Amino acid sequence: MKHVAAGGPSEAEDLVALSGLQHLVYCERQAALIHVERLWAEDVATAEGRILHERADLPGTDNRRGVRVHRAVTLRSDRLGVSGRADVVEYHADASVPSGFRPFPVEFKRGRMKNELADRVQLCAQAMCLEEMHGVGVPEGALFYGKSHRRVAVSFDAALRERTEAAARRLHELVRTHTVPPPEPGPKCRSCSLESQCLPDVTAARGRARAYLERLAGPAKEDA
Repeated sequence: MKHVAAGGPSEAEDLVALSGLQHLVYCERQAALIHVERLWAEDVATAEGRILHERADLPGTDNRRGVRVHRAVTLRSDRLGVSGRADVVEYHADASVPSGFRPFPVEFKRGRMKNELADRVQLCAQAMCLEEMHGVGVPEGALFYGKSHRRVAVSFDAALRERTEAAARRLHELVRTHTVPPPEPGPKCRSCSLESQCLPDVTAARGRARAYLERLAGPAKEDA
């Protein structure tokens, strides 16, 4: 593994899945179940998403006026310590770039148009990979939502980049320490395909009961 910039994962660590950043921002426990415990379950929503990505992920290149479109692009960032694949990378004609083209990542999502931080972090990570691979700035990209058939432009500002870097560090920490955070039950749990394996309400209740019993027991007394 190449040298990693300060603040990133160490050289001894493996790369983590780029898609894991989306999982982590959505729910740290979900990310750990998938990327630490290696659990996965498919439901209608994930099946629809998989089919959408299968269509977008057929490798190939198209040429349009001033734009080269590459599908299923392999990505890597040693700075973030991630690797993965972009659904689509458009290379827009730009005379200010030595190659004459500037990358523009496009991520496909199955649902409706929304302002979802987790999706934007995943897309920003793709942009940061492309910057590292091509040596040019990637200031923006787009999310394409399948249900609405609409693109949402995303600007990779400093705040989003910092959030993306923080997500990468946190995912590496969970993987390195084999940590699965406790659940935080909420509405999003109902749409998670791992709900039956996570059991957020049951697991949270057990944790509260254990903490209550520990408080009743009080601090352990030292032997006389």
